Amino acid sequence: MQLNQSPVIPENPLPIVIIGAGGIVRDAHLPAYAMAQFPVAGIYDLSPGKAKSLAETFGMVQGAFDSLDLLLRKAREVGAVFDLAVPADQILEMLPQLPDGSAVLIQKPMGENLKEAGEIRDLCRKKSLVAAINFQLRHAPFMLAAKDVIRQGLIGEVFDMEFKVCVYTPWELWEFLKNKPRLEILYHSIHYVDTVRDFFGDPAQVYANTIKHPNSTSLAATRSTIVLDYDRFRQARILTNHGHDYGSKHQESYLKIEGTEGAIKIQIGVSFDYPKGRPSKFEYYSKKAKEKGWQELPLTGDWFPQAFIGPMASLQNHLKNPSAAFPNAVEDAFQTMRLVEKLYESSEQSGLAFD
Repeated sequence: MQLNQSPVIPENPLPIVIIGAGGIVRDAHLPAYAMAQFPVAGIYDLSPGKAKSLAETFGMVQGAFDSLDLLLRKAREVGAVFDLAVPADQILEMLPQLPDGSAVLIQKPMGENLKEAGEIRDLCRKKSLVAAINFQLRHAPFMLAAKDVIRQGLIGEVFDMEFKVCVYTPWELWEFLKNKPRLEILYHSIHYVDTVRDFFGDPAQVYANTIKHPNSTSLAATRSTIVLDYDRFRQARILTNHGHDYGSKHQESYLKIEGTEGAIKIQIGVSFDYPKGRPSKFEYYSKKAKEKGWQELPLTGDWFPQAFIGPMASLQNHLKNPSAAFPNAVEDAFQTMRLVEKLYESSEQSGLAFD
């Protein structure tokens, strides 16, 4: 059976200029752009050596620039789309320097709290930026396949979604997270929150608790329980524990989607033994073909790096055709940030005492 796993790639894609040369650009942005044959006209980083190293590693990058002004000049010359791949606390510093009317893909999260998200949204409006936030999980091949299964009616009406992550995540790989007051929901589960919104929209009510791990007391909370209620039957749950350091036997990382006529189970491989990961796995069960039982769909790619094609592709498709779907627009991403804020508010409220 054929299921769609690929985003719509724009014809004659516009060149891209990248601001930032960190690990996410090396491991995901540039490999994805190479796969999609998106031209990269240049890259800039505060550390010129990092930009130069990436340009040398990826021959598709046409040049590394020693200053932002030089990169901006190049962008104007070639009519480039910006890829702003900087930490969340630098977004509001960098956006004002982009030319009004530019197209820009901004690395997630959309600021570090709702106040910053609102300022980013307002600044994009003021500067008439065609702006998107790089929430890329909704574009992963296994997510596109899940949407196609649902679109074809193979599992009926979807009423339940569950993300579960029980792994060991080496947070020390991200030095900038050490002193952040918010960690797990804002920097990890936000992907799942955004994906649930992509499938179900905004919930009617939420419950959340996010808590520290006794072996990572210097970090903010790294375990979360999130419940998103929609109506009498629809609910989504996100359960995460990033401190399961007892071998791989009982580690888990999955999304399960249940419908009235079947279900989908996706093993999300990148979470295991990070950053090495495992291959992801897609299975589905449909009562319409129950004699076949659970069927496995071979995947054409994974979250890293293939999912990173989607946000840039949809931004460029929207530029070429304003009526085209624009799922990562800042206006929609702001709603994800609003939901994240509600989750933190819920976590800060005490539960009912048992006395």
